[in-house]
Amino acid sequence: MVKNGIDGPRAPHETVAKLTVETLLKTVPKELPGIFFLSGETALDEDNEEVATINLSTMNKMYKGQMPWHLSFSYGKALQKTCIATWLGKTENNEAAQKALKARSHANYDAVMGTYVPGTCASIGTDGNVKQAAGPY
Repeated sequence: MVKNGIDGPRAPHETVAKLTVETLLKTVPKELPGIFFLSGETALDEDNEEVATINLSTMNKMYKGQMPWHLSFSYGKALQKTCIATWLGKTENNEAAQKALKARSHANYDAVMGTYVPGTCASIGTDGNVKQAAGPY
């Protein structure tokens, strides 16, 4: 995704979507079947799960039917952060962690369809940036 640097000013999701898709249209062969995004590094005060999901959804919503390829996700951290911070390696947290992973997976499915509604998937938010770093991940 075309995004600001970690210390740079934050661009609106619509700007990220516009610049990313315009760049892809100019540089990626239309014969390629799909483009799969990593979530990208984010500042500690930014919720990478939610931001990555919103950016993907915004691209798919704004450019539906205008791209020759499928835009999807191959997130690691942005798919698993709430799950890992919920689990923290404790068996008693397995069920809650699995629910968190399933919910974020569904949110990203919605993002691929361009229908994700920001804030509808629970996230540990920016607090998870620190907890995840200190946890088993």
